[in-house]
Amino acid sequence: MILWWGRKKPVSGPKDVGTSRGSDAGKAASGDASKEAVPPQREEDTRKDLAASNASRPEEVEDGDPIGLRAAAARIEAERAARQAARETGLLQRLQEGLRRSSGKIAEGLGAILNRKRLDRAALEDIEDLLITSDMGPAVAARLTRSIATGRFDRDVSETEVKEALAGEIASILRPREKIVDFSDGPSPRIALFVGVNGSGKTTTIGKIAHRLAGMGADVTLAAGDTFRAAAVEQLRVWAERSNARFISRPQGSDAAALAYEAVSTAQKERRDIVLIDTAGRLQNRSELMDELAKIVRAIRKLDPSAPHDVILVLDATVGQNAHSQVEVFRGIAGVTGLVMTKLDGTAKGGVLVAIAETYNLPIHFVGVGERPEDLQPFDAETFARALVGLSA
Repeated sequence: MILWWGRKKPVSGPKDVGTSRGSDAGKAASGDASKEAVPPQREEDTRKDLAASNASRPEEVEDGDPIGLRAAAARIEAERAARQAARETGLLQRLQEGLRRSSGKIAEGLGAILNRKRLDRAALEDIEDLLITSDMGPAVAARLTRSIATGRFDRDVSETEVKEALAGEIASILRPREKIVDFSDGPSPRIALFVGVNGSGKTTTIGKIAHRLAGMGADVTLAAGDTFRAAAVEQLRVWAERSNARFISRPQGSDAAALAYEAVSTAQKERRDIVLIDTAGRLQNRSELMDELAKIVRAIRKLDPSAPHDVILVLDATVGQNAHSQVEVFRGIAGVTGLVMTKLDGTAKGGVLVAIAETYNLPIHFVGVGERPEDLQPFDAETFARALVGLSA
Protein backbone atom coordinates (compact mmCIF):
# COMPACT_ATOMS: atom_id res chain seq x y z
CA MET A 1 0.00 0.00 0.00
CA ILE A 2 1.30 3.45 -0.89
CA LEU A 3 1.47 5.85 2.03
CA TRP A 4 1.67 9.61 1.69
CA TRP A 5 2.23 9.90 5.44
CA GLY A 6 4.87 7.58 6.83
CA ARG A 7 4.99 8.53 10.50
CA LYS A 8 3.28 6.01 12.73
CA LYS A 9 0.92 7.72 15.15
CA PRO A 10 -1.54 6.44 17.75
CA VAL A 11 -5.13 6.83 16.66
CA SER A 12 -6.88 9.56 18.62
CA GLY A 13 -10.29 11.16 18.65
CA PRO A 14 -11.29 13.93 16.22
CA LYS A 15 -9.84 17.41 16.65
CA ASP A 16 -11.88 20.58 16.45
CA VAL A 17 -11.04 22.70 13.42
CA GLY A 18 -8.58 25.39 14.43
CA THR A 19 -7.35 23.81 17.64
CA SER A 20 -3.81 22.88 18.56
CA ARG A 21 -2.68 19.39 19.43
CA GLY A 22 -3.46 19.41 23.13
CA SER A 23 -1.70 19.38 26.48
CA ASP A 24 1.70 17.97 27.27
CA ALA A 25 0.01 15.30 29.37
CA GLY A 26 -2.04 14.26 26.39
CA LYS A 27 1.08 14.07 24.26
CA ALA A 28 2.82 11.92 26.85
CA ALA A 29 -0.16 9.58 26.97
CA SER A 30 -0.14 9.37 23.21
CA GLY A 31 3.57 8.61 23.23
CA ASP A 32 3.01 5.70 25.67
CA ALA A 33 0.16 4.39 23.57
CA SER A 34 2.30 4.43 20.45
CA LYS A 35 4.67 1.92 22.08
CA GLU A 36 1.98 -0.72 22.57
CA ALA A 37 2.36 -3.86 20.50
CA VAL A 38 -1.17 -3.47 19.17
CA PRO A 39 -2.67 0.06 19.14
CA PRO A 40 -6.14 0.12 20.78
CA GLN A 41 -7.93 1.06 17.58
CA ARG A 42 -6.17 -1.66 15.59
CA GLU A 43 -6.98 -4.20 18.33
CA GLU A 44 -10.60 -3.08 18.29
CA ASP A 45 -10.68 -3.41 14.48
CA THR A 46 -9.20 -6.89 14.82
CA ARG A 47 -11.80 -7.84 17.41
CA LYS A 48 -14.60 -6.66 15.13
CA ASP A 49 -13.14 -8.59 12.20
CA LEU A 50 -12.76 -11.69 14.31
CA ALA A 51 -16.20 -11.41 15.84
CA ALA A 52 -17.72 -11.71 12.39
CA SER A 53 -15.16 -14.19 11.13
CA ASN A 54 -15.14 -16.55 14.12
CA ALA A 55 -18.89 -16.82 14.06
CA SER A 56 -18.47 -19.10 11.06
CA ARG A 57 -15.20 -20.68 12.30
CA PRO A 58 -15.67 -21.40 16.06
CA GLU A 59 -13.24 -24.30 15.88
CA GLU A 60 -10.33 -21.85 15.39
CA VAL A 61 -10.73 -20.21 18.83
CA GLU A 62 -7.97 -21.48 21.13
CA ASP A 63 -8.01 -21.89 24.92
CA GLY A 64 -6.61 -18.82 26.61
CA ASP A 65 -7.29 -16.71 23.49
CA PRO A 66 -11.04 -16.07 23.74
CA ILE A 67 -11.32 -13.95 20.62
CA GLY A 68 -9.08 -16.24 18.56
CA LEU A 69 -6.46 -13.55 18.04
CA ARG A 70 -3.50 -15.90 17.71
CA ALA A 71 -5.30 -18.69 15.90
CA ALA A 72 -6.86 -16.41 13.29
CA ALA A 73 -4.13 -13.75 12.94
CA ALA A 74 -2.84 -15.09 9.64
CA ARG A 75 -6.34 -15.43 8.24
CA ILE A 76 -7.33 -11.90 9.27
CA GLU A 77 -4.17 -10.41 7.73
CA ALA A 78 -4.88 -12.33 4.53
CA GLU A 79 -8.41 -10.97 4.47
CA ARG A 80 -7.12 -7.44 4.98
CA ALA A 81 -4.61 -7.91 2.15
CA ALA A 82 -7.40 -9.14 -0.11
CA ARG A 83 -9.52 -6.08 0.70
CA GLN A 84 -6.54 -3.81 -0.01
CA ALA A 85 -5.92 -5.55 -3.34
CA ALA A 86 -9.57 -5.06 -4.23
CA ARG A 87 -9.32 -1.35 -3.41
CA GLU A 88 -6.19 -0.96 -5.53
CA THR A 89 -7.89 -2.73 -8.42
CA GLY A 90 -10.72 -0.24 -8.09
CA LEU A 91 -8.22 2.63 -8.23
CA LEU A 92 -6.73 1.23 -11.42
CA GLN A 93 -10.18 0.97 -12.95
CA ARG A 94 -10.86 4.62 -12.07
CA LEU A 95 -7.61 5.67 -13.70
CA GLN A 96 -8.45 3.73 -16.85
CA GLU A 97 -11.93 5.22 -16.88
CA GLY A 98 -10.58 8.73 -16.35
CA LEU A 99 -8.07 8.39 -19.20
CA ARG A 100 -10.61 6.92 -21.60
CA ARG A 101 -10.80 10.04 -23.76
CA SER A 102 -7.03 10.17 -24.17
CA SER A 103 -6.67 6.43 -24.64
CA GLY A 104 -9.69 6.31 -26.93
CA LYS A 105 -8.09 8.69 -29.38
CA ILE A 106 -4.83 6.72 -29.46
CA ALA A 107 -6.51 3.30 -29.53
CA GLU A 108 -8.94 4.23 -32.30
CA GLY A 109 -6.15 5.81 -34.32
CA LEU A 110 -3.92 2.76 -33.97
CA GLY A 111 -6.80 0.49 -34.90
CA ALA A 112 -7.41 2.39 -38.11
CA ILE A 113 -3.71 2.57 -39.01
CA LEU A 114 -3.03 -1.10 -38.33
CA ASN A 115 -6.13 -2.29 -40.11
CA ARG A 116 -3.84 -3.18 -43.01
CA LYS A 117 -1.66 -5.21 -40.58
CA ARG A 118 1.77 -4.54 -42.08
CA LEU A 119 3.95 -2.04 -40.20
CA ASP A 120 5.41 -0.35 -43.24
CA ARG A 121 6.80 3.16 -43.64
CA ALA A 122 3.39 4.68 -44.31
CA ALA A 123 1.96 3.09 -41.14
CA LEU A 124 4.86 4.39 -39.05
CA GLU A 125 4.41 7.90 -40.39
CA ASP A 126 0.71 7.76 -39.54
CA ILE A 127 1.51 6.52 -36.01
CA GLU A 128 3.99 9.36 -35.52
CA ASP A 129 1.38 11.90 -36.64
CA LEU A 130 -1.16 10.34 -34.26
CA LEU A 131 1.22 10.68 -31.31
CA ILE A 132 2.00 14.30 -32.18
CA THR A 133 -1.69 15.18 -32.31
CA SER A 134 -2.08 13.44 -28.94
CA ASP A 135 0.14 16.20 -27.49
CA MET A 136 3.25 14.09 -27.01
CA GLY A 137 5.24 16.47 -29.18
CA PRO A 138 7.50 15.75 -32.20
CA ALA A 139 10.55 14.55 -30.26
CA VAL A 140 8.65 12.04 -28.12
CA ALA A 141 6.55 10.92 -31.08
CA ALA A 142 9.69 10.22 -33.13
CA ARG A 143 11.30 8.29 -30.25
CA LEU A 144 8.20 6.16 -29.69
CA THR A 145 7.81 5.43 -33.38
CA ARG A 146 11.42 4.30 -33.69
CA SER A 147 10.94 1.97 -30.74
CA ILE A 148 7.80 0.45 -32.27
CA ALA A 149 9.60 -0.10 -35.57
CA THR A 150 12.55 -1.94 -33.97
CA GLY A 151 12.25 -5.60 -34.91
CA ARG A 152 8.80 -5.08 -36.40
CA PHE A 153 9.37 -2.97 -39.52
CA ASP A 154 7.61 -4.27 -42.63
CA ARG A 155 6.13 -7.17 -40.70
CA ASP A 156 2.55 -8.16 -39.99
CA VAL A 157 1.70 -6.96 -36.47
CA SER A 158 -1.37 -6.96 -34.28
CA GLU A 159 -2.86 -3.88 -32.68
CA THR A 160 -2.19 -5.36 -29.23
CA GLU A 161 1.48 -5.95 -30.03
CA VAL A 162 1.94 -2.33 -31.05
CA LYS A 163 0.07 -1.09 -27.99
CA GLU A 164 2.23 -3.21 -25.70
CA ALA A 165 5.39 -1.85 -27.30
CA LEU A 166 4.09 1.70 -27.10
CA ALA A 167 3.09 1.33 -23.44
CA GLY A 168 6.49 -0.10 -22.56
CA GLU A 169 8.36 2.79 -24.15
CA ILE A 170 6.04 5.40 -22.60
CA ALA A 171 6.57 3.79 -19.19
CA SER A 172 10.35 3.95 -19.66
CA ILE A 173 10.06 7.72 -20.25
CA LEU A 174 7.76 8.25 -17.27
CA ARG A 175 9.40 5.91 -14.76
CA PRO A 176 12.34 8.21 -13.82
CA ARG A 177 9.79 10.93 -12.96
CA GLU A 178 7.63 8.69 -10.78
CA LYS A 179 7.82 9.83 -7.17
CA ILE A 180 5.34 9.18 -4.39
CA VAL A 181 5.99 11.99 -1.95
CA ASP A 182 5.98 11.15 1.76
CA PHE A 183 4.94 14.41 3.35
CA SER A 184 6.07 13.19 6.77
CA ASP A 185 9.71 13.14 5.70
CA GLY A 186 11.95 16.06 6.59
CA PRO A 187 11.24 19.16 8.70
CA SER A 188 8.14 19.62 10.84
CA PRO A 189 6.03 21.41 9.95
CA ARG A 190 6.62 20.49 6.34
CA ILE A 191 5.50 23.39 4.18
CA ALA A 192 4.04 22.75 0.73
CA LEU A 193 3.21 25.62 -1.61
CA PHE A 194 0.82 24.97 -4.50
CA VAL A 195 1.10 27.09 -7.64
CA GLY A 196 -0.45 27.18 -11.09
CA VAL A 197 -2.60 29.20 -13.47
CA ASN A 198 -6.27 30.05 -13.08
CA GLY A 199 -8.54 27.03 -13.19
CA SER A 200 -5.83 24.40 -12.96
CA GLY A 201 -7.42 22.76 -9.92
CA LYS A 202 -5.04 23.86 -7.15
CA THR A 203 -7.63 24.33 -4.42
CA THR A 204 -9.35 21.02 -5.11
CA THR A 205 -6.00 19.22 -5.25
CA ILE A 206 -4.96 20.68 -1.88
CA GLY A 207 -8.27 19.62 -0.37
CA LYS A 208 -7.93 16.05 -1.62
CA ILE A 209 -4.37 15.76 -0.34
CA ALA A 210 -5.40 17.17 3.05
CA HIS A 211 -8.26 14.68 3.22
CA ARG A 212 -5.92 11.74 2.60
CA LEU A 213 -3.19 12.99 4.96
CA ALA A 214 -5.64 13.63 7.78
CA GLY A 215 -7.01 10.12 7.33
CA MET A 216 -3.46 8.83 7.88
CA GLY A 217 -3.08 10.71 11.15
CA ALA A 218 -1.37 13.94 10.08
CA ASP A 219 -2.14 17.26 11.77
CA VAL A 220 -2.79 19.47 8.75
CA THR A 221 -2.98 23.25 8.38
CA LEU A 222 -4.66 24.68 5.28
CA ALA A 223 -3.86 28.26 4.27
CA ALA A 224 -6.28 30.01 1.91
CA GLY A 225 -3.69 32.05 0.03
CA ASP A 226 -5.96 32.74 -2.93
CA THR A 227 -7.17 35.92 -1.28
CA PHE A 228 -8.58 37.31 -4.54
CA ARG A 229 -11.38 34.76 -4.87
CA ALA A 230 -13.89 34.40 -2.05
CA ALA A 231 -15.09 31.16 -3.65
CA ALA A 232 -11.62 29.64 -3.35
CA VAL A 233 -11.45 30.53 0.35
CA GLU A 234 -14.84 28.96 1.04
CA GLN A 235 -13.97 25.90 -1.01
CA LEU A 236 -10.81 25.35 1.04
CA ARG A 237 -12.75 25.98 4.26
CA VAL A 238 -15.10 23.13 3.37
CA TRP A 239 -12.15 20.82 2.73
CA ALA A 240 -10.65 21.85 6.09
CA GLU A 241 -13.88 20.88 7.84
CA ARG A 242 -13.95 17.53 6.03
CA SER A 243 -10.34 16.89 7.00
CA ASN A 244 -10.60 18.23 10.56
CA ALA A 245 -7.70 20.52 9.67
CA ARG A 246 -6.56 23.89 11.02
CA PHE A 247 -7.76 26.62 8.65
CA ILE A 248 -6.07 30.01 8.16
CA SER A 249 -7.69 32.75 6.08
CA ARG A 250 -7.91 36.53 5.82
CA PRO A 251 -10.45 38.93 4.28
CA GLN A 252 -10.70 39.07 0.51
CA GLY A 253 -7.93 41.12 -1.07
CA SER A 254 -5.53 40.69 1.85
CA ASP A 255 -1.80 40.31 1.35
CA ALA A 256 -1.17 36.66 0.48
CA ALA A 257 2.43 36.77 1.70
CA ALA A 258 1.30 37.94 5.14
CA LEU A 259 -1.25 35.13 5.27
CA ALA A 260 1.40 32.55 4.35
CA TYR A 261 3.65 33.93 7.09
CA GLU A 262 0.80 33.67 9.62
CA ALA A 263 -0.01 30.10 8.58
CA VAL A 264 3.57 28.89 8.97
CA SER A 265 4.06 30.77 12.26
CA THR A 266 0.84 29.31 13.68
CA ALA A 267 1.74 25.79 12.58
CA GLN A 268 5.16 26.11 14.22
CA LYS A 269 3.65 27.31 17.51
CA GLU A 270 0.98 24.61 17.49
CA ARG A 271 3.50 21.96 16.40
CA ARG A 272 1.46 20.94 13.37
CA ASP A 273 2.82 18.38 10.94
CA ILE A 274 2.24 19.99 7.57
CA VAL A 275 1.09 23.28 6.04
CA LEU A 276 -0.57 23.24 2.63
CA ILE A 277 -0.69 26.74 1.13
CA ASP A 278 -3.02 27.68 -1.71
CA THR A 279 -2.10 30.59 -3.99
CA ALA A 280 -4.04 32.74 -6.40
CA GLY A 281 -4.23 31.49 -9.95
CA ARG A 282 -1.88 33.57 -12.03
CA LEU A 283 -1.03 33.65 -15.69
CA GLN A 284 2.60 32.93 -16.39
CA ASN A 285 2.85 36.02 -18.62
CA ARG A 286 1.77 38.48 -15.87
CA SER A 287 5.02 39.62 -14.27
CA GLU A 288 3.38 41.53 -11.37
CA LEU A 289 1.50 38.40 -10.27
CA MET A 290 4.61 36.28 -10.52
CA ASP A 291 6.45 38.87 -8.39
CA GLU A 292 3.78 38.40 -5.71
CA LEU A 293 4.46 34.66 -5.74
CA ALA A 294 8.15 35.33 -5.16
CA LYS A 295 7.13 37.55 -2.21
CA ILE A 296 5.20 34.64 -0.66
CA VAL A 297 8.30 32.46 -0.87
CA ARG A 298 10.42 35.18 0.78
CA ALA A 299 7.88 35.56 3.61
CA ILE A 300 7.89 31.83 4.35
CA ARG A 301 11.69 31.74 4.42
CA LYS A 302 11.79 34.34 7.19
CA LEU A 303 10.43 31.62 9.47
CA ASP A 304 12.17 28.62 7.92
CA PRO A 305 15.07 29.31 5.53
CA SER A 306 14.69 25.81 4.04
CA ALA A 307 11.01 26.36 3.16
CA PRO A 308 8.92 25.84 1.19
CA HIS A 309 9.92 22.19 1.26
CA ASP A 310 7.61 21.41 -1.65
CA VAL A 311 6.54 23.71 -4.46
CA ILE A 312 3.96 21.73 -6.38
CA LEU A 313 2.83 22.96 -9.77
CA VAL A 314 -0.71 21.90 -10.64
CA LEU A 315 -1.20 21.53 -14.40
CA ASP A 316 -4.50 21.29 -16.21
CA ALA A 317 -4.26 18.53 -18.83
CA THR A 318 -6.77 20.28 -21.08
CA VAL A 319 -4.28 23.04 -21.94
CA GLY A 320 -2.11 20.62 -23.93
CA GLN A 321 1.23 21.97 -25.10
CA ASN A 322 0.77 25.24 -23.18
CA ALA A 323 1.69 23.25 -20.08
CA HIS A 324 5.34 23.45 -21.20
CA SER A 325 5.49 27.24 -20.85
CA GLN A 326 3.82 27.01 -17.43
CA VAL A 327 6.50 24.61 -16.20
CA GLU A 328 9.25 26.88 -17.52
CA VAL A 329 7.99 30.07 -15.85
CA PHE A 330 6.87 28.67 -12.50
CA ARG A 331 10.07 26.69 -12.17
CA GLY A 332 12.07 29.89 -12.60
CA ILE A 333 10.02 31.96 -10.14
CA ALA A 334 9.15 29.53 -7.36
CA GLY A 335 11.59 26.63 -7.77
CA VAL A 336 9.03 23.94 -8.60
CA THR A 337 9.87 20.60 -6.98
CA GLY A 338 7.06 18.41 -8.31
CA LEU A 339 4.01 18.20 -10.56
CA VAL A 340 0.36 17.25 -10.35
CA MET A 341 -1.70 16.88 -13.52
CA THR A 342 -5.45 17.27 -13.16
CA LYS A 343 -8.54 16.91 -15.37
CA LEU A 344 -7.25 13.87 -17.21
CA ASP A 345 -10.83 12.61 -17.22
CA GLY A 346 -12.04 15.46 -19.40
CA THR A 347 -9.50 15.68 -22.20
CA ALA A 348 -7.93 13.79 -25.07
CA LYS A 349 -4.59 15.49 -24.29
CA GLY A 350 -3.21 13.16 -21.61
CA GLY A 351 -0.17 12.56 -23.79
CA VAL A 352 1.24 15.95 -22.82
CA LEU A 353 2.42 14.42 -19.54
CA VAL A 354 4.73 12.15 -21.52
CA ALA A 355 6.23 15.14 -23.32
CA ILE A 356 6.72 17.01 -20.05
CA ALA A 357 8.41 13.99 -18.46
CA GLU A 358 10.79 13.75 -21.41
CA THR A 359 11.66 17.46 -21.28
CA TYR A 360 11.88 18.33 -17.59
CA ASN A 361 13.69 16.77 -14.66
CA LEU A 362 10.70 17.11 -12.33
CA PRO A 363 8.96 14.42 -10.28
CA ILE A 364 5.31 13.69 -11.04
CA HIS A 365 3.49 13.14 -7.74
CA PHE A 366 -0.20 12.77 -8.55
CA VAL A 367 -2.73 12.64 -11.38
CA GLY A 368 -6.36 13.70 -11.08
CA VAL A 369 -9.05 11.75 -12.92
CA GLY A 370 -12.23 12.97 -11.23
CA GLU A 371 -13.85 15.08 -8.52
CA ARG A 372 -13.83 12.60 -5.62
CA PRO A 373 -10.95 12.54 -3.10
CA GLU A 374 -9.99 9.03 -4.25
CA ASP A 375 -9.72 10.26 -7.85
CA LEU A 376 -6.43 12.01 -7.03
CA GLN A 377 -4.00 9.13 -7.49
CA PRO A 378 -0.28 8.78 -6.75
CA PHE A 379 1.41 8.68 -10.11
CA ASP A 380 2.36 5.22 -11.34
CA ALA A 381 4.27 5.19 -14.64
CA GLU A 382 3.31 1.72 -15.84
CA THR A 383 -0.35 2.02 -14.93
CA PHE A 384 -0.57 5.43 -16.59
CA ALA A 385 1.20 4.22 -19.75
CA ARG A 386 -1.06 1.20 -20.14
CA ALA A 387 -4.21 3.20 -19.45
CA LEU A 388 -3.11 5.89 -21.92
CA VAL A 389 -2.90 3.45 -24.85
CA GLY A 390 -6.03 1.56 -23.86
CA LEU A 391 -4.53 -1.57 -22.30
CA SER A 392 -5.71 -3.25 -19.11
CA ALA A 393 -3.39 -4.02 -16.23
